[in-house]
Amino acid sequence: MATIIDGKQVAADVRARVGKDAAALRERTGHTPGLVTILVGEDPASQVYVRNKIKACEEAGMASFHEPMPATSTQGQVLAMVERYNADDRVDGILVQSPLPRGLDFKQVLDRIDPAKDVDGFHPLNVGRLVANQPGLVACTPAGVMELLDATGVALEGADAVVVGRSDIVGKPVALLLLHRSATVTVCHSRTRDLPGVCRRADVLIAAVGRARMITADMVRPGATVIDVGINRTDEGLAGDVDFGPVSEVAGAITPVPGGVGPMTIAMLLRNTVIAAAARHDR
Repeated sequence: MATIIDGKQVAADVRARVGKDAAALRERTGHTPGLVTILVGEDPASQVYVRNKIKACEEAGMASFHEPMPATSTQGQVLAMVERYNADDRVDGILVQSPLPRGLDFKQVLDRIDPAKDVDGFHPLNVGRLVANQPGLVACTPAGVMELLDATGVALEGADAVVVGRSDIVGKPVALLLLHRSATVTVCHSRTRDLPGVCRRADVLIAAVGRARMITADMVRPGATVIDVGINRTDEGLAGDVDFGPVSEVAGAITPVPGGVGPMTIAMLLRNTVIAAAARHDR
């Protein structure tokens, strides 16, 4: 039976360290790290997510700002709001909650964010820094995946790592992070031939494809570490991309859904905000 990787506990540990780092930065510089969330429209899931981010900021002793905007906002109005916070010295991190209402271009909004305040890690400049293995702000979910792997003590150097999913948000950046840790990385997608056979080679298997229970027990190497990034709503409730019950009988370690990767995203967002604050004020 696999060891269950407790994402809630790992995230709590990260948030505790972030709180200490934020306090130390405030002591050195007099500046409190600040994060603003810009929410356009009234998507219920986004509202819950934003509330959780605000609460987490406050618990870490960080400044939290929130800008709700009506769904009727124009592209120009959203860009102007981003520019306002680019110039606001109280704010170290800018997060524009996605998805945006229909008719608004998220890519254009993302490109307008100051890369030094891009705590989501999605700006092309930060993506380029990741590719080049240079210091920068790394996308929160992939960074959280790496934190979970480190918490398990799995040896990544020389390990055979398989990432199922090639999204710009998770699949590609987590593959790069693994590569920078000297893992041998294979990225799988909808055109991959013999997906089960490729997955069975993996010492570390990352599922980030967005299809409920797609990774089955016969696709997992005995003793492998399995990280399930997926979160899918099904008739039976939330399910990951991994068929948790059967796979947990084969794997050496596995993340549950919920309670695995999910809690890590906000924790890493807070860490990025403190990193951004230190880069701007700790001189």
